[in-house]
Amino acid sequence: MNADFSLVTPPVLSRAAVFRDEALRTDVARQEAGWPKARLVVVDDQGRTPVSWDAAVGSGFAVADAGSWDVAHGAGATLKTRATTGATPTEGAVLLGEADGVAYWAIRGKPDLVAGDDPSDWADLRMTGTALDALGAGLFTTAVAVLNWHDAAQFCARDGSPTHVANAGWHRHCEANGHEEYPRTDPAVICLVHDGAEGDDAQVLLARQPVWPEGRFTVLAGFVEGGESLEACVQREIHEEVGVEVTDIRYLGSQAWPFPRSLMVGFHAVADPSEPVVPADGEIAEAMWVTRAELRLALERGDWSGKAEPGERLLLLPGKVSIARSMLESWAAS
Repeated sequence: MNADFSLVTPPVLSRAAVFRDEALRTDVARQEAGWPKARLVVVDDQGRTPVSWDAAVGSGFAVADAGSWDVAHGAGATLKTRATTGATPTEGAVLLGEADGVAYWAIRGKPDLVAGDDPSDWADLRMTGTALDALGAGLFTTAVAVLNWHDAAQFCARDGSPTHVANAGWHRHCEANGHEEYPRTDPAVICLVHDGAEGDDAQVLLARQPVWPEGRFTVLAGFVEGGESLEACVQREIHEEVGVEVTDIRYLGSQAWPFPRSLMVGFHAVADPSEPVVPADGEIAEAMWVTRAELRLALERGDWSGKAEPGERLLLLPGKVSIARSMLESWAAS
């Protein structure tokens, strides 16, 4: 029994539109030549950057409805990048890549009121990821991920000596012994568990963490342990979190989740709904099987609908910026 499906659109934070290549990071002459017309993605210590919104779509942090979203253009938002200053790249800046002959770099910073920055334009990746176009989403995701790593990698993990930025921000070396450190990514699996059936009565297993509000559910996820394959992690995490055995594990897609440095690797797997569901104490508040018809209804009601008709279960779903939402939408449409 297997109802196979694939993602109908790429996960929001997997989109990218820049050329990023190791050769760019070691070509100092090219970096300096491109610096005068390069653009800076400025990210503050709360993970925010300035964003402009298409007035025809909306303003503030409102995201347009799904019908106005597409892979390349998002839903009406673009990054507001800054011009460079000086003759050479700013110390500590990270080269994100190049697009249409323009180099993009990331730096830590804050609103510059003298230059006319409006602090109300600054928003984080969770709020803007869906609305940004592919260029902006890719730049912002990478900037947050790598700058987070730099903040946490000031000292060498091997000898404790201070480290310094090299290769246009893509590695650090320690001053004592020259040990090299590279941006760290922690892989995590995220799995949509379903019953393998077809039609409106097919079921998906959803769960809620204790810290989440009533009715907020999503698919199951967990971090990969040392010496463990992705598929083995899926089996272990599902069993640990809800006591269910899964089979027929299949890959769906992946996306960066830089909060602070994860890579979410998506799968779907089959389980038997008659098997007892046993939520892990302290980790899962409740778990339940939901029909495809129920899931479709929740998707139609939208992200912020906290209402349920008499006799219905309240079902609030993860935001559009997460790969979990892409997985649920794709299974609902299959």
